[in-house]
This record gives sequence, C-alpha cells and structure tokens, in this order.
Amino acid sequence: MPTIVHGFDWPDRLVVGTIGRPGERSFYIQARDGRRVVSVAIEKEQSAVLADKIDELLDEVATVEDNRFSVPDTAPSELRDGDPLDQPVEPEFRAGALSLGFDPATAQVVIEAYPIDDDIEVVSEGEGDDVEAVVELSEPSELLQVKIPVGSARAFVERTREVVAAGRPNPPELG
Repeated sequence: MPTIVHGFDWPDRLVVGTIGRPGERSFYIQARDGRRVVSVAIEKEQSAVLADKIDELLDEVATVEDNRFSVPDTAPSELRDGDPLDQPVEPEFRAGALSLGFDPATAQVVIEAYPIDDDIEVVSEGEGDDVEAVVELSEPSELLQVKIPVGSARAFVERTREVVAAGRPNPPELG
C-alpha cells in the first residue's frame, strides 16, 4: 500500500501547540497551507528535542564555509506566531518517529513525522550462538513532510520552546 504523504513545501504556517491544561496537555504539530490544515499528535519530549535539533541544524548551516544561505540568529519578528492551533484539531496520526534535514537547493529545513503504529519487524537469522537480529521497517502508512525556510524555522523553534515551557514546572532534581 503506498504511503499517504501530507506534504507542505512552503506552508503558510507550521507550529507546535497544545490543547488542555498544564499536566493534561496534548501536543500537536500543525501545518497549514491556505485552507488545508494537517495536525499530528506529538509528545512533549519530541517537541522539545525537535526544537533543539532544528536550532543545532541552523547553527551548523550558518557556519558552513562558503555558505550562501543567510541564517538569522533569532526569529524575525514578522515570522513569530503566538496564535492558538487552528480548530478543530483532528490528528491524522500520532508521531512515533521524526526526522530532520536541510535542502540546500531551496534553503529549507525539512521535517518529517512518521506514525507510531508502523510495523517494525525483527527477523532472526542463524542458529544457536550465531543468531543475528535484523530490524526491518516497513513502508510507512502515512508521512507528514514539511519544508520551511530558515527564518520560519527559527520562529518555529522559539514558539515550540515557549509552548513546552508553558506547562507545569519540572520537579526538582534529587541530589
């Protein structure tokens, strides 16, 4: 069965947002292009790691020798988005895996989210002490793929960090 791709090459909007009260919030990554809106459920931790990794990627791209891309250090004010998620929020799937890349042809950050319920098959080969496990990932059933320019990526990072931090405080570390 072919993968259903929810693709956005230059979306009008890409944000992480929540529904619910602190401690009971559900996180979503949401892309919009015109009237088309796609939401994917995501974990708080995935949101935080995604923001950190995008920030690292942009910092790395900015330091590449002979860099032809202008990567801002912070989000341009006109790209900041403090609005709530577009309603109604109806997730296409829950993200189990995320991937991140950079397309130098368009100077865009590429974010992909894959469903949590896609099949992972462990195949054993050999016998006795020579058994070797091989993990095979099936073709994903769905995929959210969003490509955003570097300024929008910085704005995405800032907003995501604000959304993650807006929840209940972290418990004190035990010493």
